[in-house]
Amino acid sequence: MLPHRLLLALCGGLALLFAFPGYDVWPLAVIGCAALALATAGAAVRTGLLAGLLLGLAWYGPMFTWAGTYAGAPAWLAMSFVSALYPAMLGGLLALLQRGGEVRPVVGAAAWVLMEWGRSVSPFGGFPWARLGFSQADSPLLGAASIVGVPGLGFLVALAGGLVAVAAQRALAPAIAHRGRSLAAAVAALVLVVAPVLVPRPTDGEPLTVAAVQGDIPDGFTRTLTAERGTMLRRYTDMTQDLATEVRAGASPYPDLVVWPEGASDLDPLRPDRSPEATSRIMAAVDAVGSPVLVGATSRRGGDAPQNVVVSYLPDRGVDEVYSKVYLAPFGEVMPLRPIMRRLSPWVDRITDFVPGTEPGVMDVPLRDGRVVRLGLGICFEVVVDPAMRDVVRGGAQLLVVPTSNAWFGEGDQSVQHLAASRVRAVELGRSVVHISNVGVSGLITPDGVVHGRSELYTQDLLEGRLPLRTAVTPAVVVGPWVAPAAALLVAGALVVAVVRRGR
Repeated sequence: MLPHRLLLALCGGLALLFAFPGYDVWPLAVIGCAALALATAGAAVRTGLLAGLLLGLAWYGPMFTWAGTYAGAPAWLAMSFVSALYPAMLGGLLALLQRGGEVRPVVGAAAWVLMEWGRSVSPFGGFPWARLGFSQADSPLLGAASIVGVPGLGFLVALAGGLVAVAAQRALAPAIAHRGRSLAAAVAALVLVVAPVLVPRPTDGEPLTVAAVQGDIPDGFTRTLTAERGTMLRRYTDMTQDLATEVRAGASPYPDLVVWPEGASDLDPLRPDRSPEATSRIMAAVDAVGSPVLVGATSRRGGDAPQNVVVSYLPDRGVDEVYSKVYLAPFGEVMPLRPIMRRLSPWVDRITDFVPGTEPGVMDVPLRDGRVVRLGLGICFEVVVDPAMRDVVRGGAQLLVVPTSNAWFGEGDQSVQHLAASRVRAVELGRSVVHISNVGVSGLITPDGVVHGRSELYTQDLLEGRLPLRTAVTPAVVVGPWVAPAAALLVAGALVVAVVRRGR
């Protein structure tokens, strides 16, 4: 039976791959979970480990090709293999939990939650990309995110997969009783999928007019680190000046807030001794448009080590507040195991270790009409980090802003996967999201997860729209942190029961 189990795991990994943006067949996430449940039911632990590893390689290998755009094939393969170790451990755990041969959907779904939690915190701080919940931006399950959070949404996807596996397993059994149970499992799965449709996704709130600027990168360059420093900043100041001209002519509405993405300024705006023209150029654009402008940049304001920052500029005043990114991306903003990584990619030593910030990304921005809007910032990959986004909502954020670059990842599916993560966050936290990328794909997202004014990849664009501000806290903010501990207790209890029964 080993080849059949491995073939099932391989198909399951491909199903999970196709469930995510780029392919957008979200129901396949359920099928992928069902495939691993069936592949490990009644299997030896070593078989479960192998099945899980094969599923992970088939899933993450093609998904993470964008990671090798500049770092090269060795870095991409290393990232894919390390990521696949987590489904491998999941497969071994499922085999242990399902020794009797029957699929156990509830405890199996809890095991999936633990696997995704493990990827979120390790190694080197974790990389919680491609979690099950982030595949469900267009799914009827999405409404459940506002109650149980992204971890709980992943639990529901895996649970639905477990129920499908139970139905398939028992439908093949000759006993009539088992056929009755398979019908019950199918009905339960149907209820599970339909119920979240009834969860409301409110979009009311005081409107804020936002303009988000996507500058793209110049011809002849393939990433934001241009040969001539200041090229990117010039693009954003020129586009903002053009917006100001359109506003004065009545062709565009007056923006309450203008947002530039991560890395929009390739001159350090907080070190006037190093780049005195940066401040003057930025302020010329800010004063012209007459609105607060958020500027993404790299700054060495505290010394030689850089920080990834978002700076708010106010007309006639200049710098108001600064947020420094807290959750730095391993191998992108900090380089663990540098001597080893140097052997994998020549790009390693081009990455300087950044210094993390210490405070959540909450920023108060005064508007021209006298209002003050509280923003919640998550720079780039911070949007997939649960504590990063949860903390800003707990801090009173009325609107979420996700400035990112994405220029490092070429033409792959990373950008659309990133946008989908922001859509899921919008529903989970009940907030509008300004997702603005240097190169695309960007979008203005309302709290129901709907994208407005979506841009294309590698284009210049200006996204304008009115987004509702909200202060209500969703149940997910409270429930979400407890999903993984509850899953751990459930799995631990199941293992204790299995040991006791085996002893008897």
